[in-house]
Amino acid sequence: MKRSTWSMLLGTLLGNLILPASAALAMPPVMPPTLAGTWTLAAADVLHSDGSRTSDFGATPKGLLLIDKQGHYSLQIFSADRPRFSGGDKAKGSDAEYKAAVMGSSTHFGTVSVDSARNELVFRIEGASFPNWEGQQQHRQYELKGDVLSYRVPPRPNGDVPISVWRRVDAAANAH
Repeated sequence: MKRSTWSMLLGTLLGNLILPASAALAMPPVMPPTLAGTWTLAAADVLHSDGSRTSDFGATPKGLLLIDKQGHYSLQIFSADRPRFSGGDKAKGSDAEYKAAVMGSSTHFGTVSVDSARNELVFRIEGASFPNWEGQQQHRQYELKGDVLSYRVPPRPNGDVPISVWRRVDAAANAH
């Protein structure tokens, strides 16, 4: 065979091997079916450096975590004790009202995948109520027992470790 024919054959062969591999790497992460779905917040605690554990968003926090089969997620956690703004106008709250609103909520969205080898959820945060998290990739040790998902958030500057516990929403029980 001529040299140009060999070059063409080699180029075609390599292209057929490399392109499918690179396309697979570019695909978005697929969420294991066990995590895809709707989750409601069961607990939002914080583990302190002295080993004690307390509620982080009050005794009855509210929250929702939605994960689709492609790994897109939306997460909201709210303290049930957040006070309403006395004037009823979001643009005219007091310093205390603004602080309570910010500290009484945690929301973010993006994509999430599972690193099975490290037993971690990997959150790629696109948008968040705490702007410093935007663009971050956060790894969280997790545990899934039946319909209960729990994970530890990266430690805060003071060493406290938030722990989120979610319960899967039973679709059959909520069907009308």
